[in-house]
Amino acid sequence: MKTPYTLISLALAAILAVAPGYSEAQSLATATVELREVDQTYPAEAVVEAVRQATIAAQMQGRVVEARFDAGSRVKAGEVLMRLDEREAAQGQAGAQAQLVNARAAFERNKNLLAQKFISQAAFDKAEADYKAAAAGAGQAGVATGFATIHSPFAGIVAQRHTELGEMAGPGKALITVFDPKSLRVVASIPQHKLAEVKQALRARVEFPETGKWMDALRVEILPTADAQTHVVRARVYLPDNLEGVLPGMFVRAHFVIGKARKLLVPAGAVLRRGELTGVYVMDDKALPHLRQVRLGESLAGGDIEVLAGLSAGEKVALDPVKAGIALKQAK
Repeated sequence: MKTPYTLISLALAAILAVAPGYSEAQSLATATVELREVDQTYPAEAVVEAVRQATIAAQMQGRVVEARFDAGSRVKAGEVLMRLDEREAAQGQAGAQAQLVNARAAFERNKNLLAQKFISQAAFDKAEADYKAAAAGAGQAGVATGFATIHSPFAGIVAQRHTELGEMAGPGKALITVFDPKSLRVVASIPQHKLAEVKQALRARVEFPETGKWMDALRVEILPTADAQTHVVRARVYLPDNLEGVLPGMFVRAHFVIGKARKLLVPAGAVLRRGELTGVYVMDDKALPHLRQVRLGESLAGGDIEVLAGLSAGEKVALDPVKAGIALKQAK
């Protein structure tokens, strides 16, 4: 004879056999929607740049005869990056040295003649001036010869090579750009009506939208001038040193702290996005998921998203919307 407990067990087993999705729904990981006090932030689109970056230009005219490094190469401080044809500069230096030797000899002769009162003081002064001018010319020619060798101003990475082997370089023409990857910062624009709020805290967090990574800024620096056309102020947000996977030119989002606010939060992983639909699976009293459309605000550090409409504090949502959708379909 079957006991009442046996009958209940058989009935439960029959229910689970009819609705296999019920057991799957029971095993779904969930999170509770919370109303928490968080930093109120002003998000601004920004770009990563190197704190130390130099575009080295030619200081003499000459053909590029050696280009040792290309974009992506690591270089040491003082390492030779390029060489220009220095033959013309070398000929100029040789001529300046010859003039210097001749001017020095003339100066020494006139010095002896002045001591013997054979020439006037004016003649000696001219010989002395010629000697000093020749010495300056020789020194200048020597410096110009040194311009043929291009050195790296600091250790870093070659960002771009602007001039190729065999091309003609001239004074002011960009040759190569080097940046230091150890020190990076983010540059953003802040409208003038938000400037006072940003200056109150001078704190920011940087979001990398493509990877979902967040990090605290070391410091925030507001530049003292505004753009006359757009009326925005540039802000520099300094990042921690030696970051992996962060390069100059990358798009990021800077979130400047402007106060505190209580916000309704939901984990970012619980959000389902299908075209124009944005929703979450809310668990009912029977632990079954039901899709509900929501309106979201900004993303926050820690992997949470602000909920503007569609949810209430205390409700439970499924952390894996894909599994929740499968469980709901099987339970029907």
